[in-house]
Amino acid sequence: MLLYALTTVVSAFLLFQVQPIIAKIILPWFGGSAAVWTVCLLFFQMVLLLGYTYAHVLVRYFERQVQTVIHAGLLLVSGFLVLRTIYPPASMKPLPGADPTVGILALLAATVGLPYFMLSTTGPLLQAWYARERRGQMPYRLYALSNAGSMFALLSYPVLFEPQFGTHRQAWMWSIAYGVFILLCGFTAFRGGTEEAAVAAVEQAPAAAKPTARQYALWLLLPACASLLLLAITNHLSQNVAAIPLLWVLPLSLYLLSFILCFEGSGWYRRNPYLQLLVVALGGMAYGLTVDTTGNMPIWWMLLLFGLGMFTCCMVLHGELVRLKPDPQYLTHFYLMISAGGALGGVFVALIAPRIFRSFYEMPLGLVVCAVLVMLALSLDAEASAWFSGWRAILPGLGAAVTVAMALFLGMQIREQARGARVMVRNFYGALKVHDTGPETDMMAVRTLTHGTINHGEEYLNIARRRLP
Repeated sequence: MLLYALTTVVSAFLLFQVQPIIAKIILPWFGGSAAVWTVCLLFFQMVLLLGYTYAHVLVRYFERQVQTVIHAGLLLVSGFLVLRTIYPPASMKPLPGADPTVGILALLAATVGLPYFMLSTTGPLLQAWYARERRGQMPYRLYALSNAGSMFALLSYPVLFEPQFGTHRQAWMWSIAYGVFILLCGFTAFRGGTEEAAVAAVEQAPAAAKPTARQYALWLLLPACASLLLLAITNHLSQNVAAIPLLWVLPLSLYLLSFILCFEGSGWYRRNPYLQLLVVALGGMAYGLTVDTTGNMPIWWMLLLFGLGMFTCCMVLHGELVRLKPDPQYLTHFYLMISAGGALGGVFVALIAPRIFRSFYEMPLGLVVCAVLVMLALSLDAEASAWFSGWRAILPGLGAAVTVAMALFLGMQIREQARGARVMVRNFYGALKVHDTGPETDMMAVRTLTHGTINHGEEYLNIARRRLP
């Protein structure tokens, strides 16, 4: 167990340590926009999905000894690739006018793609091996341990590594640590038991109930909503609240903390009081979106509001996800759907939303989806009848009322942001809006340019005052 735990923690630490390293290196190459981190996170979520798919296929279709040989071979190949460190060469800097999204994805794939892929396979693969060798013993605490290692990597970077070492030194240190991981993971794979022992364990284990289509759908949608909120709130904090370096570490750490608490053996999620807190969180963030357009709200108050609000939403979404976790025989199915949901949320925020929305509408949309999805998960859970008791009879009507209320809120947000706008444009770098406060005949009428909620300048509309600052 100690060997599995150590390998899991080291892989998770490196998995999330490389994210701020490579993001900081390429940030000035692509204009210093907060969207650079959003696209980076999308890449990491997509590769995580590929890693979980690989683990699922390897465990399901190959014998134990073949799994070890294949995985060890790929570890060696990835080790050769990081011998020159993960620092991208200057030749990979973007050309003027190039699409930043495509450039970032291509750069990350060429530098950290395969090493990150191998690190992402470690969690589900080691847990599947552990469950088979321990004759079906529940391995989900290893998942909580993995997220703890990830969060330590994120929190330690701005405190221990970023202030002390330059990016070149950070890249070299990470590459050396990755070499240590290869040795540790390889030893764990070969030490982890023989094919015959694994087959015997499977044969002795009773057949588990096959998950339903409803479970698969919730395994996908619950983490997708949490991922959507993570990226949308990170965008909002970075572009509309405060341009603080490494601010994105805060929401991502809270996101990982919810995974740790929910997947820890005893489980910290309880419907009472978290469902009541969810109502407060959704209402508070909705209120924060409406008042934040004035720009008069204190920064730290907004960070606290949206940080705690996102954490509460993630605790409920991930807590309901854990209540649906399957028998270890379907462990790789479970993790595959979780990673697919995370990637789905990332694709929507990083790729789809900037192309179909004229402003940052994905955050109010995420609040609506969260409310509806939680109501759906509760309505489909037979065990929830005890929690709802006499209220269960009016649950459909209550769910419909919540859905309508949140949809109206979304519509009001969109209408408010578009009110009086002459031009609204959104691209990789943000959302711009030009609006007038009155006709040109009005001596006090002004034309304003805003980037998100940030005022970037005003001019008088009346021709007599046009040259007055």
